[in-house]
Amino acid sequence: MIKIGNLTLENRVVAAPMAGITDRAFRLILKSMGCGLVFTEMVSDMGLIYNSNKSRQIADPSGESGPVAVQIFGSNPETMAQAAQIVETMGAAIIDINMGCPTPKIVKNGEGAALMLEPELSRKIIRSVVAAVQVPVSIKMRKGWDVEHCNYLQIADIAVAEGVTAITLHPRTRMQFFSGQADWEAITALKRHVPVPVIGSGDISKAEDAVAMIAETGCDGVMIGRAALGNPFIIRETVALLEHGHKISAPLQTEKINLAIRHLDLAIENKGESIAVREMRKHISWYTKGMPGAARLRDRINHAAARKEMMAILTGLTE
Repeated sequence: MIKIGNLTLENRVVAAPMAGITDRAFRLILKSMGCGLVFTEMVSDMGLIYNSNKSRQIADPSGESGPVAVQIFGSNPETMAQAAQIVETMGAAIIDINMGCPTPKIVKNGEGAALMLEPELSRKIIRSVVAAVQVPVSIKMRKGWDVEHCNYLQIADIAVAEGVTAITLHPRTRMQFFSGQADWEAITALKRHVPVPVIGSGDISKAEDAVAMIAETGCDGVMIGRAALGNPFIIRETVALLEHGHKISAPLQTEKINLAIRHLDLAIENKGESIAVREMRKHISWYTKGMPGAARLRDRINHAAARKEMMAILTGLTE
């Protein structure tokens, strides 16, 4: 179990916040697989303050079972505090401060991983957010900006001093993006360094990797991101192995297709058919990757504009 502030999670498996991916439909799928904590996509502080419909939709966890962490990003202490208050009223169980996003459009504004280059600004942001809300506050960060600036322990000290109750570390630098190997030794060092729960992220592609990460680093929980794309079953498999010592066999093709259909219908329910089908193209491509005939169907998937077209593709794979 992981205790984050006054919140106790059911298990040690956490799903990563992923822009354009972890919307309500996908979160519901992940929770159905037993995920202990799910995150929203990152949401802009200014988008929330200006009452953007898109930002509100991203941050809205209402009606979902179990805890949902809402991840906010920005670079101004005052507006980050306001955004935190907004998402708290919307039902966020945890507010997470994004200090790890490496994408150019985020870091060029001094947000995401760029905050690690500004420790004192980071302190002010964390202090403002913690003071503004009653729910637990966490941060997600990288090892540093580049090999010359691996200051994750310094940022962790600041975060803990300012009241953060959990830290997620993706142990690559911003300049690495997702290349190279994740430095699990940095997770070990962080766990030994701070008194709050540490969630490890990076290079977990199967349940055994999660078990290995906890054994090697001593971290309190594991965060699974890209490995769940098209394979949410990895959550179920990881919970079973990590918490109960049970190895679950990989899903049958029909199980994957049925889950893809359920995901599609949840997306339509939440966003309407036109938007949902367009956004689900990437998910359906991931669900069907490696299946016989899937490569030939990818063009059809990318041109599907209605549920019946998606269903024709998916049901064709079960025949």
